[in-house]
Amino acid sequence: MQLSISEQQQQEMRHAYYDGAPGILVSSLVWMAAALVCYRLGMNQAVWTLLIGGAFIYPISLIVTKALGRAATTSKANALNQLGMASTIWLILCCAMAYGLFLLKPGLFFPAMMATIGSRYLVFASLYGKSVYWLIGVSLILAANLVFFLALTPVVAAGLGGLIELLFAVLVFSKASKLAQ
Repeated sequence: MQLSISEQQQQEMRHAYYDGAPGILVSSLVWMAAALVCYRLGMNQAVWTLLIGGAFIYPISLIVTKALGRAATTSKANALNQLGMASTIWLILCCAMAYGLFLLKPGLFFPAMMATIGSRYLVFASLYGKSVYWLIGVSLILAANLVFFLALTPVVAAGLGGLIELLFAVLVFSKASKLAQ
């Protein structure tokens, strides 16, 4: 199989998924829910909040995208669908490893997840053809390192992940809505 990325394929992705903004927003809300659960109920419940909530990011973002009047689907011929699926498999494996880290040293879970999600945003830069995804990815990866090296609390770590994504969700929604007009 040969993956050849074209501007036309990226344009189809951008239009169908509202530049990915709904997914960023839903992901930020899952991170914030994990921070709140961590604060109120503890780390174990927060880990499961992020993992289970994370499993619902894509389906919920599809609902939001459709509510915004977009198709939330692309043609089967779009090779970028395969790249998205490959990055999803990679994401699932990294989530399992982050959970393993949690079992060994709980404080590593949120930074590992931030680095994982940040790395996936780097793939989205190719899917959508938008440089803002490089900024999102690098921001989350840098935040993961900050959390790790400063040994920040899990509540702060999860809240930081949610805040970064929320800020970028607002930015991407703003730019996408201007283009839609």
